[in-house]
Amino acid sequence: MMGDAFSRCHPLLNFFYFLVVMGFTMFMQHPVFLALSFVAAVSYATWLNGWRKVLRMNLLFTLPGLLITALLNPMFNHYGVTPLLYIESSGNWVTLEALVYGIVLGCVLFIIILWFSCYNQVMTSDKFIYLFGRIIPALSLILSMALRFVPHFMNQMKIIRNGQKCVGMDVSNGSLTKKIRYGLNMVSILVTWALENAIETADSMKSRGYGLRGRTAFSIYHFDKRDRKMAALMLLLTGVVLYGCSCGAAFAQYNPRILLAGFEVMGRTPAESCNAGLALLTFASFGLFAFLPLLLDVTEEAAMKRSRSHTGGDMETTYRGIYEELDRGGQML
Repeated sequence: MMGDAFSRCHPLLNFFYFLVVMGFTMFMQHPVFLALSFVAAVSYATWLNGWRKVLRMNLLFTLPGLLITALLNPMFNHYGVTPLLYIESSGNWVTLEALVYGIVLGCVLFIIILWFSCYNQVMTSDKFIYLFGRIIPALSLILSMALRFVPHFMNQMKIIRNGQKCVGMDVSNGSLTKKIRYGLNMVSILVTWALENAIETADSMKSRGYGLRGRTAFSIYHFDKRDRKMAALMLLLTGVVLYGCSCGAAFAQYNPRILLAGFEVMGRTPAESCNAGLALLTFASFGLFAFLPLLLDVTEEAAMKRSRSHTGGDMETTYRGIYEELDRGGQML
């Protein structure tokens, strides 16, 4: 996305950012971490894709997955010491700890999907191949194709369906039997296109010598001064968060009792908790790290607006001076 400032940073910084923010979201399941990651993911996804697309994706796919995960976990896992409901058919208790952990897992899934929607916009296939093409050439090509799989399939399906509509063979036409046959025909066309596209891509990369020893490649990416500053800031924030987590600032336990660092749950606090100052510093550092792309985008856009306003004012002054000079010259003549 050309309008996104963070996308114009070096691919190494893009990949490192998403690796760290998604890693902390998945493995540090503290409510404060999840809340900061959720707000940052929604904000950045809205900035990249627009609020309509983000809202539609969340309502259709993410929220149902969250609810299913939150409800299934206490039905099949019965750990915990706080019973809520007894199920006579299975002879098991639904516990508070299992229910809360199911909600936490659903939230993690919800947030990770949001982050991946941002990842697909920022980490394009050429960036991924630039980073891993020399290390794991075959695997990097497969992964880049896999990451582009869903959006390419959706776009091609729209093209196929529009063509089928023109000849009256869409899934919205005819009886139920014809709709099924038309739908299977569209799927067959899509699969055939996907296989042909994969073969063409493999032949094209092979003819270019992809993966051969000593092969050079042109790259437009350069690690400039801004990237070095951004890398230093990201490493500093990551180090602070890792140190705080190692000291217990993000400790979270849901089995057999709920214990959260910084919170008193049912009169209990974890012994692994650190002091409040370090915990606040850890949470603030993670929040700043999660909002870095959005802060960079907002800062750059504000600078561009100021630059345009100054340029517009200078141009207006220049043109006014030219017109005044022309008027004076005409009066003298």
